[in-house]
Amino acid sequence: MGRILLVLLIILAVWMLWRAFGPGSSKRYGPLRGEPAPPAVKGPDDDEEFLWNIEKNRFKQRRAQEEAERRKREEEERRKRLEDD
Repeated sequence: MGRILLVLLIILAVWMLWRAFGPGSSKRYGPLRGEPAPPAVKGPDDDEEFLWNIEKNRFKQRRAQEEAERRKREEEERRKRLEDD
């Protein structure tokens, strides 16, 4: 009777080890040595996309301001030409 119990305990131990460390265990429990997680964004100034959007918006504002100044100069030149004629 003791031998049967011992064999059953060994079989149970092998089965538990197989479940814990056998093929497919990383899918169930996650990898033991997984890839390092990407660095967490701590603030908006750490987020590359956020910084890129700020730079893009500043560029658009500069372009709009330059365009407005150019139009203003052209309008002033037209007025001067009309006044001179």
